[in-house]
Amino acid sequence: MVRPRSIPLCIILSLITCGIYFIYWFICLTDEVGEVTQEQDTSGIAAFLFSLITCGIYSIYWGWKMGDKLDRARMRSHVPPASFPILFLVLNLFGLSIVTCAIIQSELNHYTPVNPL
Repeated sequence: MVRPRSIPLCIILSLITCGIYFIYWFICLTDEVGEVTQEQDTSGIAAFLFSLITCGIYSIYWGWKMGDKLDRARMRSHVPPASFPILFLVLNLFGLSIVTCAIIQSELNHYTPVNPL
């Protein structure tokens, strides 16, 4: 189930916890993008471990893959693609993966069903 999250709160928690919350957020985002796009190829834990083992190189590929999945989901919803793969690739190359996660969370918040209450 996709859970809406406050992006500023996620960033603040990631900074306050010295990246521990960021790891949790990264894993959740990976799993939730798989759920939304119905393309679950790599779990969040596996993606994190691959990133850890490759000293962050896998996270560059991860950004490209997440962007590609989100662009395909946008096209299926008849929303123009946003060139997320290229954007996420560049952001992750420059070490701005927290910005990538914020954009992914923003996209996921659009796919979250609104509570009627």
